[in-house]
Amino acid sequence: MKLITSVLLAPLVLGVPLTIADNYSYPASQNSYSNFGGVGIFQTPTARNNTEGVLNLGYHANADYQFFNASVQLFPWLESTIRYTLVNDVLYSPYPGFSGDTKYTDKGIDLKARLLRESQWLPELAVGLRDIGGTGLFGGEYIVASKRYNQFDFSLGLGFGYLGQSADLHGDQSSSISCGRDASYSGKGGQIDYQRWFTGCVALFGGVQYQTPYQPLSLKLEYDGNDYTNDLPVRRGESEMPVDSRFNMGAVYAFDDWGQLSLSYQRGNTITLGFNFIADFSDLSRGWNDSPPPVLKSPGDTESESLERFAYQMRTGAGYEVSRVYTVDNEFVVEAQQFKYRDSNQANERAFTLMANQAQSAERLTVIDVRQRVPSVSTSVQSEDLAAVAMAASPQLRYEGIETRLAPSYGTHEPMYENRPALSYSVEPVLGQSFGSAEGFYLYNLGLDFKAGYWLSDHLQLSGTAYVNIVDNFDKFNYTIPSDGTSIPRVRTLVREYLENNAVAAERLQLSYLNRFGENHFYGLHGGYLERMFAGVAGEYFYKLVDSNWAVGMELAYVAQRDPSTAFGIYDGPDQCTGGTCYEVQDGIATGHVSVYYKPQLSWINDVSLVMSAGRYLAGDYGATVNVSKVFRSGVSVMAFATKTNLSAEEYGEGSFTKGFGISIPFDLISTEHTVSRASFGWMPLTRDGGQKLSYGPRLAGVAGGRTSTRWRVPN
Repeated sequence: MKLITSVLLAPLVLGVPLTIADNYSYPASQNSYSNFGGVGIFQTPTARNNTEGVLNLGYHANADYQFFNASVQLFPWLESTIRYTLVNDVLYSPYPGFSGDTKYTDKGIDLKARLLRESQWLPELAVGLRDIGGTGLFGGEYIVASKRYNQFDFSLGLGFGYLGQSADLHGDQSSSISCGRDASYSGKGGQIDYQRWFTGCVALFGGVQYQTPYQPLSLKLEYDGNDYTNDLPVRRGESEMPVDSRFNMGAVYAFDDWGQLSLSYQRGNTITLGFNFIADFSDLSRGWNDSPPPVLKSPGDTESESLERFAYQMRTGAGYEVSRVYTVDNEFVVEAQQFKYRDSNQANERAFTLMANQAQSAERLTVIDVRQRVPSVSTSVQSEDLAAVAMAASPQLRYEGIETRLAPSYGTHEPMYENRPALSYSVEPVLGQSFGSAEGFYLYNLGLDFKAGYWLSDHLQLSGTAYVNIVDNFDKFNYTIPSDGTSIPRVRTLVREYLENNAVAAERLQLSYLNRFGENHFYGLHGGYLERMFAGVAGEYFYKLVDSNWAVGMELAYVAQRDPSTAFGIYDGPDQCTGGTCYEVQDGIATGHVSVYYKPQLSWINDVSLVMSAGRYLAGDYGATVNVSKVFRSGVSVMAFATKTNLSAEEYGEGSFTKGFGISIPFDLISTEHTVSRASFGWMPLTRDGGQKLSYGPRLAGVAGGRTSTRWRVPN
């Protein structure tokens, strides 16, 4: 075995080029994925990274485990993975009345950071953490190097914890099965136990991936650093996981660049089958059905259209729904909302051309972005600058540098054209979901939101949302009084009652007043049934400069919990009982937060936005929330958040603190038409009551959203 390992890994260790006497031009090799998600062999990672924006959704299964994972290459140097693992031979709990036959579910987060790029003489080098946010069932750390020689890609790593359980290099299993590594976890799981990183058993691992002459097929061989003596099924005595061989081998078949099917033989006795779906968020694009851009006419070449016809052209040709048109001195002003183009350059190039053709005598052209009848930002160009760039030899540079973006000025102007319908309505699909609960691996509810709004005055709107539940499986959800004995108010975990008792529910029914004062101050006041579970009053303030990379906001609300047994009732006291089970609800609380919004101007964490807030949550706990989002070139964004409050892990319950993830996908990536609409999906590892915010709208960050520039090009 030592001889085989030495021959396999010698090129990597020596760091010298390998010459193979073969004139055949092999197909380009591509990354493949481990059972745990992320680029790797089978059980072990490599130092390879995908290009920024690549998503991998994977499922791998054998007799012992089922791995569900999602990996995203957030930056060229950082890979992140979220994973759920079902342990086939272990139940979630020993209490059938609580979790039935649900398999034990482990939740984990992995990170891998590149330390060194591969060069002619030096390998790619990476460091990684596995299972950093869960119970530590698969907790391990590693340093790994990879070097490619023609069609061979070699890797060699140093594994700690789960990845080094065989203890070939360091550790004594006779005194401790984990070689002295702290195998417990703090609180109720879900916390980052950094004190055990790079401790315990240590072993070498490695492997090689061979790209065959047949493009779709790759072969892989791996030397595993784990002896599986500390895996959960073995510790619980439910099953054995014998190791007949430390070498794992298998094949990967690639379906172009969108999928991979893998089959492997591991531990000398176990067959594992896997599939990975792959998408590149930086390259997603499609051809759209769109009208050609308007052409700037020379003065006198055309007569002005009627303003009704002009508004129609702005809607169909530039994606602006025009609400008002007026002139101020020699300035032609249009108030409108963009509903079509995500790229503000693309929208404004078209809009200013149409405006110049309509108002040929105007010296200045201005579009004011209006959302919820609140002016957000004005974008202006000089007509002579517009004419000059329209004749520029480089179309890619059109309109760059001639726009001026400012806060809209105040003043009452008599409109030449006005179209502001008082009534609006829409229908939207809704998917609520939760993964990894005791009652079932996947809980969901699918329904429709019927939304309507009516403007009673310029800034006062009556709006409502009726939710119609189509299908759900939350009848499995039996979390009323938790098995871990926590006793905080049930502000979110009564979800089953809200769904079961109201197939058609008044989700929202409220009055909202939205406006701004000064140039950069926005405010909103709301009252009524603010969300499905709470009613009351709320106020919000938001400050943001045009094109600034920071903003601040504050919100304050007084709310009480709605009674799910009635359509519009409110709980009349904190102590409630259902079916002989008693619990506490929130019959009145003041809640609020101060938030800071920040977009770092750093190339190594490009297109990242941070929202940090602190205050009081619905259960009466105090703490802070950090939300991190990343936008890729295609417009797809991913998000993660975490909330930590003054509740102890024991008071909070399983998971120890609130955390969640999300993805937002522009609809026009799956449509033939341009649109600013998006499909958003979020999930939380567990539904618990601590660290929960009030969910109401419209929020001022969206109302002032036009102040964040979207001057980027959608890839063709």
